[in-house]
Amino acid sequence: MAERAGGEVVGRLVHYSGRLQGVGFRATAAAIARSYDVTGWVRNLPDGRVQLLVEGPAEEVERFLGSIQSRWGRYIDSIETESRPASGLYHDFEIVR
Repeated sequence: MAERAGGEVVGRLVHYSGRLQGVGFRATAAAIARSYDVTGWVRNLPDGRVQLLVEGPAEEVERFLGSIQSRWGRYIDSIETESRPASGLYHDFEIVR
């Protein structure tokens, strides 16, 4: 397993359902990510969900995802989270299309 200064590096692929497109979710997620030691991306899906991939030390990833839920909880109807190995391919957190 990968290690980084903050501990074990993990990945999470998250699908958010709810009223999330057109309300600044992606831009806010990218801004929140700058406060954490995480990398990855966020994008809108054609079916109305938002997909987010985050990688980083396990504690940072969980804190970041908690911040997303705290900020957007009233807009989120459901969250599906899949653990996956960190790829190490990302150097920052960005909005993708």
